[in-house]
Amino acid sequence: MYFKYGDKETAYLKSKDSILGKAIDSIGHIKRPVDRDLFSAVIHHIVGQQISSAAQKTIWKRINDKIGKITVDSINGLGIDEIQKFGTTFRKAEYIKSFAGKVKAGEFILDDIPGKSDGEIVKQLSNLKGIGIWTAEMILIFCLQRPDILSYNDLAIHRGLRILYHHRKIDRKLFEKYRRRFSPYCSVASLYLWAAAGGVVKDMKDYPASTTGTRQGSVK
Repeated sequence: MYFKYGDKETAYLKSKDSILGKAIDSIGHIKRPVDRDLFSAVIHHIVGQQISSAAQKTIWKRINDKIGKITVDSINGLGIDEIQKFGTTFRKAEYIKSFAGKVKAGEFILDDIPGKSDGEIVKQLSNLKGIGIWTAEMILIFCLQRPDILSYNDLAIHRGLRILYHHRKIDRKLFEKYRRRFSPYCSVASLYLWAAAGGVVKDMKDYPASTTGTRQGSVK
């Protein structure tokens, strides 16, 4: 299953921004996989933090090959050392076990999450060990398919903005200008910014940021 969007969203974005519109026409429809199972998605994103997409895919396949469906019981049945053997760090294994334990104990209610606002979900997820704001925002897009997420903490989003709009630095004020412009379809805009950051838009180059410090997002 892929993130759902169509002509309504792209037509709106093209009407608001001609530069993004040209990128949308050049790139075409983007198929980005989603995992609609929240428990599985949280673990998948913990596994994928600060590693390449290829490494995440390899580790995720090992986990699925070993235990089959990712469930609360299947994860709780593993020890931290067993999770580490899939290729995760000790700390990530702890985070995964902590999350599964909270769900099992009823301290984190998965069914309550979809009914909450984006901000409430980010707050609740980021209270979990190993889940920061960026990870929570990625879960909003690639699990819950929320339509209006543009992550300031994603370096690839910054790079995409620099490439398309010829900026050398994306500060918060400039970022918020684009967020307002792309809303209420920021998530679709994010797909195209990630694609631009990955180099798929011809004859465009990056304008390196003058400062660093935001977190790296996935470019696939």
